[in-house]
Amino acid sequence: MSEIPNTDQEGIDSVRMTWNNWPRTKVEASKCVIPLAASISPIRPHSEIPTLPYPPLRCKTCTSIMNCFSRVDFTAKIWICPFCYQRNHFPPHYSMISETNLPAELYSQYTTIEYTLGDKNQNPAGDFDAKSAFVFVLDTCMIEEEFEYVKSEFKRAIGLLPENAMVGFVSFGTQVQVHELGFSDMSKVYVFRGTKEISKDQVMEQLGIGVAGRRNVPGAGVGGYQQQKGMHMQNSGVARFLLPASDCEFTLNSLLDELQTDQWPVAPGTRASRCTGVALSVAAGLLGACLPGTGARIVALVGGPCTEGPGTGLKLKPLMDSILDQHLVVAILTILHIDFVTHGRTIHVPCDILKYIDQMPFQIISKDLSDPVRSHKDLDKDAAPYFKKAVKFYDSLAKQLVSQGHVLDLFASALDQVGVAEMKVAVERTGGLVVLSESFGHSVFKDSFKRVFENGEHSLGLCFNGTLEINCSKDIKIQGIIGHCTSMEKKGPSVADTVIGEGNTMAWKMCGLDKSTCLTVFFDLSSSEKSNNPGALNPQLYLQFLTTYQNPEGLMLLRVTTITRRWVDSAANSEELVQGFDQETAAVVMARLTSLKMEAEEGFDATRWLDRNLIRVCSRFGEYRKDDPTSFTLNSFFSFFPQFMFNLRRSQFVQVFNNSPDETAYFRMLLNRENITNAAVMIQPSLITYSFNSLPQPALLDVASIGADRILLLDSYFSVVIFHGMTIAQWRNLGYQNQPEHQAVYQAFAQLLQAPKEDAQMIIHDRFPVPRLVVCDQHGSQARFLLAKLNPSATYNNANEMAAGSDIIFTDDVSLQVFFEHLQRLAVQS
Repeated sequence: MSEIPNTDQEGIDSVRMTWNNWPRTKVEASKCVIPLAASISPIRPHSEIPTLPYPPLRCKTCTSIMNCFSRVDFTAKIWICPFCYQRNHFPPHYSMISETNLPAELYSQYTTIEYTLGDKNQNPAGDFDAKSAFVFVLDTCMIEEEFEYVKSEFKRAIGLLPENAMVGFVSFGTQVQVHELGFSDMSKVYVFRGTKEISKDQVMEQLGIGVAGRRNVPGAGVGGYQQQKGMHMQNSGVARFLLPASDCEFTLNSLLDELQTDQWPVAPGTRASRCTGVALSVAAGLLGACLPGTGARIVALVGGPCTEGPGTGLKLKPLMDSILDQHLVVAILTILHIDFVTHGRTIHVPCDILKYIDQMPFQIISKDLSDPVRSHKDLDKDAAPYFKKAVKFYDSLAKQLVSQGHVLDLFASALDQVGVAEMKVAVERTGGLVVLSESFGHSVFKDSFKRVFENGEHSLGLCFNGTLEINCSKDIKIQGIIGHCTSMEKKGPSVADTVIGEGNTMAWKMCGLDKSTCLTVFFDLSSSEKSNNPGALNPQLYLQFLTTYQNPEGLMLLRVTTITRRWVDSAANSEELVQGFDQETAAVVMARLTSLKMEAEEGFDATRWLDRNLIRVCSRFGEYRKDDPTSFTLNSFFSFFPQFMFNLRRSQFVQVFNNSPDETAYFRMLLNRENITNAAVMIQPSLITYSFNSLPQPALLDVASIGADRILLLDSYFSVVIFHGMTIAQWRNLGYQNQPEHQAVYQAFAQLLQAPKEDAQMIIHDRFPVPRLVVCDQHGSQARFLLAKLNPSATYNNANEMAAGSDIIFTDDVSLQVFFEHLQRLAVQS
């Protein structure tokens, strides 16, 4: 078992594909087992990408953009589209084009190129030159210590924002408070009930914004607004609730100093009333009323589960807690003319009663601390009836945010769950960020939150209003995308009948994207064996990715990436097909597809599905004699793939029994948005060993790599572990690294201790979210963070076969060696 070096293989195009040579027919593609897919990072920065100050040329038939693969007739001033073979005339300003005078888009090295489309339209902020807006939604149902942590980080974030960034503030607990920042002389707050869903129009009416609120706005004349020249109706809301960071920093800091935790009384043994869903609805309505279409983010800081109003995700309590409640419900049902049957303290009513229950004045969701938050077992058994309802609510919120062009970012910190699993749909479809930590005082939250607002080399490069459009050669169909985006339902000839993820379209919306955003596109082939199109005999296929987005400076850009790959006759020449296989990309694509199926398909057995596909891959591409496992050898282009699948089967993406639904949702969201190199580390962590005898070097991801005189550095993406062998830990505890005698020896020991710390900080420094740093010793309690990721080649079952002093793992999981033996036997069966 060996490691694949983590080098950047994406190049200027930021595209990696499972297969770099494609079979020509649908039947041959199905025999490949691993789907035809491409992973693309739409706006990943690269120094060699030129930016052109003029608009691109589009094909008049298929609307693809002229690129370096277009054929040009310099005499007739015509270019031929490689996608549809349409002949297009150059416009007059290309009249000087020649073989020695080419525009940049025709240079062969510029397969990726950017065009400047101009500034974003004047936004409704009036005179403010706002390029982005941030509405902070702060949970106040926390213990005092946590509340002080989050307020401190909130203040720091305000100081890091650009001066012209618009800022709004919403706090919530039992009720929702929208803080008016434009009236700094006196604190003014608008309060919304936390038990009822709030529409955008209701938000506008209560806040006095737009047409619905004309009568409520001070200074409105007869018949409505006395609207100033050139100012939009939304300006009243912008001036009152959304201000530039430079103008409201003092007001916000003062407000936060005075802000207290939620004062609503909480009975002993119960959870606080927290109306997260209503708070996010109000924030979305505020942005929709004030800054529709402008790059804006809702930054939600949540410290516990939603227990009030829409978006609740806890288990149901028995409907009736007391005889008084029962009589009250009976009276309400009678007034509403709803049929019901009573059996003691149990009331049986039709399913549609839920819509009435939502509006009842008493609590129906369990706040009792003895009732646990839903688990994976509850979801599997459909024993968490409010889960689906909460997901449906956040799905509708996602649609609203996408239509407005706004993003939901989620920062959740709690020892228990907060509802990330329910909110996942809204975060993913808007392209939002997500960070899950144990405490607002933990470095995972503090350092990650700071990076969102930092500039310079540490900036995430937050961009807005992105769209992705894909053009394909004929006979290539798009099944869909897995990633942080939403289908725009744009039909076209390249749309496939089957759907994976966000499909039924050839264009997608990305309200928020950054330099780390990565999408996985799944392709299919038409079923026809032969095609009548002019390019049927062309050995090359073409794909073009068009990404339009607003950069942090407010400039609209179009990035065009055009790539080509070869068609191969896989039936006649499978070796050429095999040579184009990218096993690292294939492993990540299979992980993303597995995660999607586990969420979308009821009763889906992920382990069995992965095993069957791996056996098919080995049977198809391995070399062996029938029914002779000892003769099995796997092509070198597939040599790491079984190892990836072994680790995927054991990973947190497939084995969910040890994680909460929130943790699983968090892991999968990051898996779906990171590039191939980072996602591969999530599946198969990297391990480096440090010792006196050699330089730091990669080690096998195996329990055999543990040594008493070694230090190991494990990077599993979500956590970074520094593991000290027993002897190293004893010497460190005795302070040998600090003793002046025998300076050369102890200086070497001090350097040995320091090296993994420096390497760990380099990993943490460049990653978002910031991983958890675990420093542990052999046989210590936190050594489990390392042992859980290692191949269990030594367990309690074969401990007697191991050398004295060797570490063992207490597990019944099979080792990689046993796994591969089973795989060989099954792959060669007749």
